[in-house]
Amino acid sequence: MRNFSLLFFSFWIVSLFLPWWTLMIPAVILGATLFDRSLAAFTVGFAALFAAWLVQVLYVDLANESILSTRIAEMLGVGHSWAVILITALIGGLIGGMGTLLGSQIRQLLRPADIQNSPLA
Repeated sequence: MRNFSLLFFSFWIVSLFLPWWTLMIPAVILGATLFDRSLAAFTVGFAALFAAWLVQVLYVDLANESILSTRIAEMLGVGHSWAVILITALIGGLIGGMGTLLGSQIRQLLRPADIQNSPLA
C-alpha cells in the first residue's frame, strides 16, 4: 500500500505540471528502487497510474459537464463518454505498469551475478 501511495502521488504531481510522457521518469526511478519482483512492479504501477488518471479525468469530465468526453466518444465512435474515460485510464495504467516494470528490470540487470544466482533472489 505504501508503494501504491508513493507512485500515485508522484504520478499525480508530475501530471499536473509536465506532459504525459514524463510520467515514465518517476515510474522507472520508483520501479527500480521499490520493487524486486516484475509482476508486483507492473501490477502496482498499473494500478497507481490507472487510479491517478481516472481521478483526474473524472474531475475534468465533471468540470465541463461531460461535453469534451461526449464529443471525443462521437469522434472515436465508441458511443459513450464513460468509454473514453475508461480507455484513457487504461492507457495511463499501461504507461505506469510498463515504466515500473522497466525500472524493476533495470534493477535486476544491474544486480551482481552472485546475487542473481543465489536461491534467495
